[in-house]
Amino acid sequence: MTDNLSSPLQLSVFIIAVNEADRIQKAIESVITWADEVIVVDSGSKDNTVEIAEKCGATVIYNEWQGYGQQKRFGEQQCKHDWILNIDADERVTPALRAEIGSIFSNSPRYSGYKVKIVDLMPFEKMPHRKAWAVTQIRLYNKTMGRFRDHITHDAVVMDDDIVGQLDAVIHHNSTRSFFSQVEKLNRYSDMQARDMAVKGRKIKLPRLITEFPLTFVKAFFIRRYYIYGIYGFGLAMIFAFSKFLRLAKRYEQQVMEEHSS
Repeated sequence: MTDNLSSPLQLSVFIIAVNEADRIQKAIESVITWADEVIVVDSGSKDNTVEIAEKCGATVIYNEWQGYGQQKRFGEQQCKHDWILNIDADERVTPALRAEIGSIFSNSPRYSGYKVKIVDLMPFEKMPHRKAWAVTQIRLYNKTMGRFRDHITHDAVVMDDDIVGQLDAVIHHNSTRSFFSQVEKLNRYSDMQARDMAVKGRKIKLPRLITEFPLTFVKAFFIRRYYIYGIYGFGLAMIFAFSKFLRLAKRYEQQVMEEHSS
């Protein structure tokens, strides 16, 4: 199927966002011309995210932030179509993926959900490195057969059955603005992770605190292949490793405070 669709696909796209004025336009533009509905769920942006989203043709709905899973479940509820494509404000649907989704709908979907590979794209790249880190997630799905988990930090779609398809084309993921913004983001995220561990009653012990940083750095630099970006990749790996250590340190601090207050 070509990119020239005769009419929009009977598909809803939703995007959760807050302060994404520098990235959301490309996300919306990658879907607005071929999806019947594009919804942006904003949780209180202080920049002109809302103005840009509306100018691009998206419907913007405010919802107070409760957590990643909760925000995405709210987004699902706003969609008028059963079939949903979810992307984040720092992601872009590639033309190849657009064509592949069009082909699926022209022949009627065989599965109730489809996994999509989401590939890292650095801020200095036009196309991802051939060895770039990627994750595979269910992003295209029928909401009558599956939904996002109701979880504060883990925003994964859970289907009623385990039989899902795999798309060949990819989403480009512009997750890194700068080291500064990455540290700010991971600091906030580690707060939520520490709270989640507290709710679950998880206890952190000293050996885990000691080994978390070096082991995570090795994982990031070699397994996630951040080494392909040279010194920049070294910096990313260090930030990633520290963020994983920080969530444990914050939870450990909570434990200490709880012990001394009892």
